[in-house]
Amino acid sequence: MRKSRTREIFENVAVTDAGAKGKTIGKAPDGRVIFISNAVPGDVIDVQTTKKRKAYFEGVGIKFHTLSDKRTDPVCEHFGVCGGCKWQHMDYQHQLFYKQKEVENNLRRIGHLEIPEISTIIGSDQRYFYRNKMEFSFSDSRWLTQEEINSKNEITDKNAIGFHIPGMWDKILDIKKCHLQADPSNDIRLEIKKYAQEKELSFFNPRNQKGLLRTLMIRTSSTKEIMVLIQFYDDDENKRNGLLDHLKNNFPQINSLLYVINRKGNDTIYDQEIYCHYGKDFIYEQMEGLKFKITAKSFYQTNSQQAHELYKVVRDLAGLNKTELVYDLYTGIGTIAQFIAAEAKKVVGIEAIPEAILAAKANAQENNINNVTFFSGDMKNILNDEFVAFNGRPDLIITDPPRDGMHKDVVKQILEIAPDKIVYVSCNSATQARDLELMKEAYQIKKIQPVDMFPQTHHVENVVLLEKKIH
Repeated sequence: MRKSRTREIFENVAVTDAGAKGKTIGKAPDGRVIFISNAVPGDVIDVQTTKKRKAYFEGVGIKFHTLSDKRTDPVCEHFGVCGGCKWQHMDYQHQLFYKQKEVENNLRRIGHLEIPEISTIIGSDQRYFYRNKMEFSFSDSRWLTQEEINSKNEITDKNAIGFHIPGMWDKILDIKKCHLQADPSNDIRLEIKKYAQEKELSFFNPRNQKGLLRTLMIRTSSTKEIMVLIQFYDDDENKRNGLLDHLKNNFPQINSLLYVINRKGNDTIYDQEIYCHYGKDFIYEQMEGLKFKITAKSFYQTNSQQAHELYKVVRDLAGLNKTELVYDLYTGIGTIAQFIAAEAKKVVGIEAIPEAILAAKANAQENNINNVTFFSGDMKNILNDEFVAFNGRPDLIITDPPRDGMHKDVVKQILEIAPDKIVYVSCNSATQARDLELMKEAYQIKKIQPVDMFPQTHHVENVVLLEKKIH
């Protein structure tokens, strides 16, 4: 070990495992864990620390002595700088192994749960170009590479359209090609930048809150429809229409061309009015003959193909026989509720966002599904005794909460309702494990099925089937 200013360097560290948030794990000479941001299990490296805590270090590999046989060559030129796709350098079969291992570790260590053997994770056929929604940011002061800084040349092109550098809210990496969304996503983004440069349209500066072009969202669907939404900070009708008409003329395959004027301090559009410049204000997703209207504000699983696999898992674990009343918590636009409706007597969906419930009702009507009802409200407030008295006690509860998991009051109410079965869908097995621990006296875990929705990342979806214990 040698010291470099205040940072320590540990030599010949064996990287032994993958841990939380996609970081890998090694050991310092004093036995403390090192969480490493750029290594693969099996590497032997020199690590420079970036953080020192009482129980652990964080660090980055600065010299690689032995490269792991689990490695593969990243396909993206932005790998290592961009904050996405952090596992591109790990072969996909090993990504799946560590994702499944994380699910097991979280359930055992965080939830202290007795679990059956975990079903083999369902991998994704599409390893790249699988996302149906991408959001990009504009900046007039892009992230400069180390080579550009070292060159001491005057930088004239500082505009960017791309992604935030991890941990830096005001620095945007200019993306040449993104491997997450299929064509024409890259072409649309690059054409917007080209047009904006030629017409001298100003790119946003988040520090000064100035500029015309703020963010770009591109949505695609399994029906091959395309939605493009540009968020403007300045309200300049001539410049805005010029850009939007240019896109309309150059990309006739765009079905929904939208814009927002947002002069708030943040980029969120959920409290903003959305205007339709051309086409419809929605696109369609399709799954097993069901159609779902997707608006700019809609939540829909961002991997359409794997969403179908995930919902099939939910349906299989639910094991319905057309006699059951089902509650679908955090129903969104009602996708799971409608996907399982043919197998249930009735499905009741609950969601906090009123616009999502309006979309769920419209989708059910369009799909001619008559045995679903939807309610809007804060889950911990709406799921009460009066609600159950009005709608009936469910035989099954399906819950698919956000990353933070369920509020403890919601868990308490589910335990009071005491359905025969619960299917818990989670995009964060750590908070899922926390919630399941609160249920373990009353419910037994019968099946665990991880599903990989996000290849090249550490994220993993997990579905757990619970059955009420007989006391």
